[in-house]
Amino acid sequence: MLKDGSRLLENLLAQCSADLPDNLSRSGEKHHPDRPKTIETVFGPVQIHRDYFYSASDRQGRVPLDQALGLVDGSSPGLVRLASRAAARSGYLAASQDLEALAALKIDSRQIQRMVQQSGPTIGQQLLEGPCKILQPIPIMYVEVDGTGVPMMPEELAGRKGKQPDGSAKTREVKLGCIFTQTVTDEDGYPLRDHRSTTYMGSFEKAEPFGLRIRNEAQRRGIGSAAVVVFLGDGAAWVWELARVNFGGAVCILDLYHAIEHLNDLCKSLYAGSEQWIGKMQERWYDQMENGAIEEVIASAHHRLRELDKTIQPEIQKQIAYFENNKDRMHYKAYRQKGYFYGSGVVEAGCKTVVGQRLKQSGMLWSEPGAENILQLRCALLGNRWDECWDRVHRSDYLRIKIVA
Repeated sequence: MLKDGSRLLENLLAQCSADLPDNLSRSGEKHHPDRPKTIETVFGPVQIHRDYFYSASDRQGRVPLDQALGLVDGSSPGLVRLASRAAARSGYLAASQDLEALAALKIDSRQIQRMVQQSGPTIGQQLLEGPCKILQPIPIMYVEVDGTGVPMMPEELAGRKGKQPDGSAKTREVKLGCIFTQTVTDEDGYPLRDHRSTTYMGSFEKAEPFGLRIRNEAQRRGIGSAAVVVFLGDGAAWVWELARVNFGGAVCILDLYHAIEHLNDLCKSLYAGSEQWIGKMQERWYDQMENGAIEEVIASAHHRLRELDKTIQPEIQKQIAYFENNKDRMHYKAYRQKGYFYGSGVVEAGCKTVVGQRLKQSGMLWSEPGAENILQLRCALLGNRWDECWDRVHRSDYLRIKIVA
């Protein structure tokens, strides 16, 4: 069947070549007709014949049919799409093995990597574009952002400060954002994320340009039709600044589970040496915090702090400041009554699935372009936008053929 398919495709491409107009050459170019080339397709190798034009003045050659067909490294767009999907899911060697086992396609892992170098930026651009059909007003739209480290090659880390004992870095931060919607709650009043509503955007960019990227995705998703916009973050300063600049008017919520972690640490610092009091205060302050009484927690913490040695007070004061700075984002009882999510678990899971499962495997070291390309492919794949983005790319290839022919 594959051989029959390759013969049919070869005949079709021969017709495309035959239908090209005769006046494609430009002034000063030398025309070399009927140049053969074997291209790799989903049916296997196919031979085509095309016109080659060479300009001696600028020492450049061009092949209109290759460009019209959208060939990438001598491979058809359909094959590049399959190989890119395989590479988005697993390492290049595993992708090569999977393609041979599942589709009888023998593609070297390095060739797949070269394909990804071209398809990654293409799909990354498509993620910034494309319509999103808004069938009805959105009751609640959520925006979540977070960051996670990716292991990088030594040259990518030169001069960067990190968390190693000597102050050096082993990773670079990838920022990941997600958009999803909520229409209903369950019978107990807990929010339910709309099915297949989560899309992702990721990049090595600094916070300011990344904020524009995630805002663009929110606009594409129809933020203008959302009755309520909820922005969830872990308390990092850059996260709230991103929200302030790009999502004014959003309900900003500090992720409850990060708040609990900081609360546990604060209790351990204030009641060091007394496990009984640590457990008792963790339980009491957690109950107060979850029921909207964060001001009482802060007041109690300050009261306890004044009883401690002054030499340790400044460090503990920093822990209390975390709650003081975020208290306006910690009205968890009100959020629960309104049926909002108040945990940033979606983006944190995204950091593990979108980024970690592919970019943080044992022994991996990345260049920024290499990691960025895979990241864009995985955002499209896991954000339910793979077919949409690739269909637009293939439609462009088809239009190029029609224009040239």
